[in-house]
Amino acid sequence: MTSFFKTPLRAALLLASFAPAAFAAQAQAAETTYPLTLENCGHQITFQKAPGQTVSIGQSSTEILYLLGLADRVVGTALWVGPVLKDYEEVNSKIDRLADNDPSFESVLAKKPDIIAVQFQWQVGPEGVLAKPEQFEELGIPVYTSPSDCVGKENSAASDGVRHQVFTMDLVYKEIRELAQIYNVQDKGEEVVADLKEREEAARAKVASAEGKLSAVFWFSSAADADPYVAGKNGAPGYIMSALGIENIIKADDEWPTVGWETIAKADPTMIVAGSMGRRRYPLDSLEAKLEFLKSDPVTTLMPAVKDGHVFDMDAQAMNPTIRTIEGIEALADAIAKAGLAK
Repeated sequence: MTSFFKTPLRAALLLASFAPAAFAAQAQAAETTYPLTLENCGHQITFQKAPGQTVSIGQSSTEILYLLGLADRVVGTALWVGPVLKDYEEVNSKIDRLADNDPSFESVLAKKPDIIAVQFQWQVGPEGVLAKPEQFEELGIPVYTSPSDCVGKENSAASDGVRHQVFTMDLVYKEIRELAQIYNVQDKGEEVVADLKEREEAARAKVASAEGKLSAVFWFSSAADADPYVAGKNGAPGYIMSALGIENIIKADDEWPTVGWETIAKADPTMIVAGSMGRRRYPLDSLEAKLEFLKSDPVTTLMPAVKDGHVFDMDAQAMNPTIRTIEGIEALADAIAKAGLAK
């Protein structure tokens, strides 16, 4: 299925632009030699053959497997933020969803997986709420964790983690390529990576004239009567803003620190990017609740970004370090251009 490549014309042009070199490279792509051992988030994982049954915990991990053409190997999924990638609805509906949020250890084991693909270490990690990787590995089940959640990042049970290194899409590309290697579909992995890179360049070009003139705050959600969770400088939103030449007014290393609206208002961001999600963990998860808050709170109603209508929504999954980060760059570039801020 190739629906992620936006349009058949774009896919054709992309392939043509790399021909014949791309096809030559694919023809020369080495087959995976098993047993395959990889270094992943501080421990080694080994595969004796391409996995047959997969449980994926985390929407991005699941969607990468779908893009690699591996939906038939996925027997269970969990931890969803919003709707699945467009045109994968039917594929996804046929796969057992173990939980919208946290699955149980027993429900994962019941699917008899050959591999568990994990997006976040707070689910399966040193302090995972579901399990530690060793608990699965003792049963002969390797756990592959998204590099974007461990490389240059310190995770803990008490927060969303602290990034000591700036996130870049190279970590997502590493995940795509390593999963492709694990399943022996390297050519498909390179096709997915090439399309993502081409889309990012197109979005950057759309608002290049605004570079250095704009600032923003990314708002993920808010607990009841609490300060909002906003994006720190080193995560996926930081990458989105950097790609488009936008200043992030939040300078914290934390992935999603809480910052008061008074502090945000003083920084006077040009725009507020509000997360849209299907998840309902917190009162201000929904986009509608966020917009109502901005229009009614005595502090936010005075912010120029709110008064000028420069509040843009973005799929919350794009705010996480995932393949959807590219969609976030595209969506924000379109919103900036439409609002006339790219002049």
